[in-house]
Amino acid sequence: MNRDHVPSPRPVPYDPPGPAALPGPAALPAPAAPAVAYDGPAPLDRPVPSGRPVPQDRPDLPELRELDRKRSLELLARADVGRVVYTVDALPAVLPVPFRLAPGGVLLSAPAGSELARAVDGAVIAFEADEVDGRDGSGWFVTVLGRAQVRPVARTADPGGTVRIRIRPELVIGRCLA
Repeated sequence: MNRDHVPSPRPVPYDPPGPAALPGPAALPAPAAPAVAYDGPAPLDRPVPSGRPVPQDRPDLPELRELDRKRSLELLARADVGRVVYTVDALPAVLPVPFRLAPGGVLLSAPAGSELARAVDGAVIAFEADEVDGRDGSGWFVTVLGRAQVRPVARTADPGGTVRIRIRPELVIGRCLA
C-alpha cells in the first residue's frame, strides 16, 4: 500500500510545569479506600457452551453460544450499521458505518480520498455488527475478517466521488448472548 499521501505527525512541543507548579505531598489528597476488598480471582464453577468458565460471583453474565457461518451471516444481514476496524499508521481505528451484505461480502461506501478509503485498500480488516437488548443482555454479535477492495462508483452527480469498499469474508465469527 502506498503511504506517500499520509502526512507524518508533527511533534507537539511539551513544556513541563516548573517545580513551583507541582503540588507538594501535603497538597495531595489521601488515597481513597477501595470500595470492595479484592481477595484474588473468583472461583470458577460453571462452563459456558464454549467451554470457558464463568466466575461464580457473576451469574448475571450472559452465556455465549457460538453460531455457525450461515446463521452469523443471516443475522449480519439484519443490521443496518456496523463498525469497520482498520489501522492508520499502525494505530487502530474504529468507524461506525452503514452497510449491506451482498453476495461476495460486506459492502460499504466512503468518500473518495477519505482516510477510510486510503487505509483499507488491500488490507485485512475487521467488521462487526451486533444487536443487544440493554435490559437483559441477550442478543448477538458477528465479526467478519477479510481483505478489503476499494473501487470507484461512477456517478456524474457526485463531484467529490464515492468509493465502494467490499470486505470479502475470510473468517466469520458469530456469538449469541443468552
